[in-house]
Amino acid sequence: MKVLIVGSGGREHAIAMAVAKSPKVDKIYCAPGNAGIAAQAECVPITAMEFDKLADFAQEKAIDLTIIGMDDPLVGGIVDVFEARGLRVFGPRKNAAILEGSKAFSKELMKKYNIPTAGYETFDDADAALAYLETAKLPIVLKADGLALGKGVLICNTLEEAKEGVKEIMQDKKFGTAGNRMVVEEFMTGREVSVLSYVDGKTIKIMSSAQDHKRAQDGDQGLNTGGMGTFSPSPFYTKEVDEFCKKYIYQATVDAMAAEGREFKGIIFFGLMLTEDGPKVLEYNARFGDPEAQVVLPRMKNDIVEVMEACIDGRLDTIDLQFEDNAAVCVVLASDGYPVSYKKGYPITGFEKFEGRDDRFCYHAGTAFNDKGEIVTNGGRVLGITATGADLKEARANAYAATEWISFENKYMRHDIGKAIDEA
Repeated sequence: MKVLIVGSGGREHAIAMAVAKSPKVDKIYCAPGNAGIAAQAECVPITAMEFDKLADFAQEKAIDLTIIGMDDPLVGGIVDVFEARGLRVFGPRKNAAILEGSKAFSKELMKKYNIPTAGYETFDDADAALAYLETAKLPIVLKADGLALGKGVLICNTLEEAKEGVKEIMQDKKFGTAGNRMVVEEFMTGREVSVLSYVDGKTIKIMSSAQDHKRAQDGDQGLNTGGMGTFSPSPFYTKEVDEFCKKYIYQATVDAMAAEGREFKGIIFFGLMLTEDGPKVLEYNARFGDPEAQVVLPRMKNDIVEVMEACIDGRLDTIDLQFEDNAAVCVVLASDGYPVSYKKGYPITGFEKFEGRDDRFCYHAGTAFNDKGEIVTNGGRVLGITATGADLKEARANAYAATEWISFENKYMRHDIGKAIDEA
């Protein structure tokens, strides 16, 4: 069969490598892809938001399955466009992708269906938000309602910070139209855990847990990023936590969406906070996380195409989802200066050391070919270096050793990815 993957980051590279392992697949295309994905797929110069062009391409090439990797096209309704053309596509429709597309919607859904989450208020007006903050308990969390590349969340420790945050989000529109509405949420403390799941509208199958590191600098300092590294599984995601979440969060979310007439088929990413009062939902995403996909997919035993087709067909209950009894750690190699400003176009060397290995992976996030045919840096997050190991400590050591194989000018990374493992 022929598969089209829509997207251009490390997540889509991880998906492409998983799809390439499927005996069902003869040909992979990726739109627009990147320099690393080009090793597994034929890259097509169509951007993720050109829905009609993508659907035209899928029809022209008789694509059997299209996988939407990114949040923007899902929230924008790409699945609806493909389905209207009779094309087979993996991902939630627009009315279900709102689970990620609007933080206000997801908070209201959780409140209505008693799904554990932080207390909150929603504001369309900056003055009303500022007035509310005068009496709010600090610290407090401000969230732009819409999509903001994982960066539209501000944790404010003082009233001054909170007021400045309202200005950034709602008045200065730092995150664009995502800040037209804003959610003000109580600050929760505890361990963060990410849990990805496959959903077919009624059945949910949980993948292995993971934990992301959002801050740019060691010690969880600096600005929020799209993710500087991750590990899987999380030692803090215990059997007790799993049982609680299965009872009160996972299936409850799928059922809530169905009850609202928003049947969800695809990936639900649960961002959880393990508080003293039990697990609570921080956020939902409607697709694989990036870089969570880079540590979860290498550990999955199943044929990813079979699982995705089962989701589309509403027969996920027939799939026995299994993961290797090992661990994986991903360290992001970024351009120094990310997420604010950075230079691009530096040649990258060392890729050959990853060839033919099934325990070290170099996922491309922001790479391109220059006019000499060299692979060069082309983004803030450049590569995700992932390694597996018998346990998390071994995987972490392997991943950091593998980061030394890659060289490029301006290379930057955190040195404490997975350090929480030592505290478990």
